Amino acid sequence: MTSLTANIHLLTPEFVLAGLALLVFVVDLFLPEDRKDLLAWLAALGLIGVAVLSLFMLNGQTETLYGGLLAVDGFSLFFKIVFLAIGVFVILSSIDFVKQHLDHAGEFYGLILFSILGMNLMAMSRELLTAYISLELLSFSLYVMVAYGLGNAKSNEASIKYIIVGAFSSAILLYGVSMVYGALGTTRFLEISEALSGLNEVNPALWVGWALILVGLGFKLSAVPFHMWAPDAYEGAPLPVTAYLAIASKTAAFALVIRLAAEGLIPATERWADLQYVLAGLATVTMLVGNLVALAQSNVKRLMAYSSIGHVGYALAGIAALSSGSLLAANGVIFYLVAYSITNMLVFAALISFFNMTGEEEIASVAGLADRQPLLAACIAMGLFSLAGLPIFVGFTAKFYLFTAVADGGFLWLAALAIFTSLISLYYYLQVIRQMYIQPALAAGAPPEHDEHGDEAHGDGSHHNEPEPSGPPLARPSPVLLAVLGVALVVVIWLGVYPAPVLDWAEVASQAILPNAPVP
Repeated sequence: MTSLTANIHLLTPEFVLAGLALLVFVVDLFLPEDRKDLLAWLAALGLIGVAVLSLFMLNGQTETLYGGLLAVDGFSLFFKIVFLAIGVFVILSSIDFVKQHLDHAGEFYGLILFSILGMNLMAMSRELLTAYISLELLSFSLYVMVAYGLGNAKSNEASIKYIIVGAFSSAILLYGVSMVYGALGTTRFLEISEALSGLNEVNPALWVGWALILVGLGFKLSAVPFHMWAPDAYEGAPLPVTAYLAIASKTAAFALVIRLAAEGLIPATERWADLQYVLAGLATVTMLVGNLVALAQSNVKRLMAYSSIGHVGYALAGIAALSSGSLLAANGVIFYLVAYSITNMLVFAALISFFNMTGEEEIASVAGLADRQPLLAACIAMGLFSLAGLPIFVGFTAKFYLFTAVADGGFLWLAALAIFTSLISLYYYLQVIRQMYIQPALAAGAPPEHDEHGDEAHGDGSHHNEPEPSGPPLARPSPVLLAVLGVALVVVIWLGVYPAPVLDWAEVASQAILPNAPVP
């Protein structure tokens, strides 16, 4: 057995995951239509099994596979568990939605599994072309999932836009990789850092290559000004897919960016210093545009799209503050991604449950939800408070940790801007909460008419502020969605009060990619 394949057994979780996806496709062929929900349980339990197998086989391992193409270390293991947990959440949250609104359940769950495989490989990649192929495996799955609402014109339109922009960004990214290879003669992260450190003068083609890579990754992250696809894709996609886009794709892309920065760029200190201010500028416009444009949204999925763009800006600020001399920024970004994922799980699970009951996705449609379904209203409210960064929720702890790291990394002005834009986000999150707790429910499910003064017009021409009749009662969420909501809510509060276990594990992940950095 050659050295290239001696440790191939460390890829067992990925082989099992690919086999699980194929098994879901095969079992789907033999299940009657009224039993398709068993596919969701097969996929979810399979992912839990893959997580247990990964922890059993890979905990404490530090190996490089295939001559430096892939890494099995604490960083990749951390994100594997995060991706698998996100997959379980999305699958369990979507069972009722798929029954009511989607066909071909087997393909839907199988695509989720293949996309998780792509995300796992992205977190393991230590070479640009390997990272690109892994990213495309994720992207192709998402292209199809966004178009899964076959009878929905918005879904078809969003998918076309997403595919066109995604293909364009992939071409830009690949062209940037080719230019970096032409200038440095390598695409491996560690060799890139060595080549950059040895350069006396920077070849203009090299800067163009890095700029194209930054643009390509910016599209995948939906960082401003490369964000134009996100609101339409979020609005047109089925709601569980919107949740998956907001949570999983962002986390996976940042996992790749963190490893590329830590292993390929930061060791070349002088070159990294030049890029830091570019990333800081990108973070600035992303935070401002994402949060300011969110103020004008009336559709809850578009609101969450611009909200996610703002959160991308916060994470980019942490990337800009990364350095080889401290683990603080790396820990902050990793923990922030976990906090962002968990909090969005809570919000989207409640929104999916509400959509299953009403079919509505406008912000005005949640009016009076606190009276009609108080549990869903409480989950949405606490999730939004966490996204805004209020105590006692995990969002506050994550933002405090991340913004402290950004300020400590020499970007005090960027941390101050992040705090300011967080206050802006609190305003539009409160608009949703106001609808749920203060606005009365609409009797007929349609928004009330307004006259030129903004008051509700009644048939007799009079105006008054008496509450409208309560809207129709809502059914209880399914037991599965109740369990998902309960777990997500407990974790959001628990990590807000006691984040030490995840922070300790995040530090292990950071040390795997920044081994020479002192422990903060």
